[in-house]
Amino acid sequence: MQKGEKTRRQIIAKSAELFNQKGYSAASLSDITELTGIKKGGIYRHFANKDEIAVEAFSYAGSKVGEIIKSAQEEQETAYGKLIAYLRVYENVVEAPPFIGGCPLLNLATESDDSNPLLRGRAMQGMASTLANMKAIIAEGIRSGEFKPDLDADALATFTLSVMEGGIMMSKLEGDNRYVRMNIESLSLYLKELCIRKD
Repeated sequence: MQKGEKTRRQIIAKSAELFNQKGYSAASLSDITELTGIKKGGIYRHFANKDEIAVEAFSYAGSKVGEIIKSAQEEQETAYGKLIAYLRVYENVVEAPPFIGGCPLLNLATESDDSNPLLRGRAMQGMASTLANMKAIIAEGIRSGEFKPDLDADALATFTLSVMEGGIMMSKLEGDNRYVRMNIESLSLYLKELCIRKD
């Protein structure tokens, strides 16, 4: 890897941690230079502005969480297990989140609004990608005969993501993992009711 690319990746990785903990608005370029040890001139050689860093940082954080979720799902043989794996990755979100600062999608979605259409657009893409992955799992569960054939995959994916992000938000806010864990239990019971095979 060339030095320039290595520096760029370092800026992205450190900025991802910064933004996910401190928030995009609260984090400054000075924070990035302090964290990376790279002067502003060096930052600007790789990025046009803070927005560009933020977009790359969100993609980086999302990919890191995605790898952890994928690894957790590979241990599961059922669609039920793969859906629950999304929440289990955040089971200890207060003390040991899969990415420092919590869920990158939730954090960006909460902070971005109409005043920053670029970041809002990235958050929407992240949500759409997560929902699409969940729907694919549900569709496979229907095809395999695990889930009931008349199941609405779109509605179940939306519900699963809402339960997941709601539990993360509440646990982070109170500093107690019990909300994520309660939601894992509740979603598990709900999904079992939608299963034909009870394995």
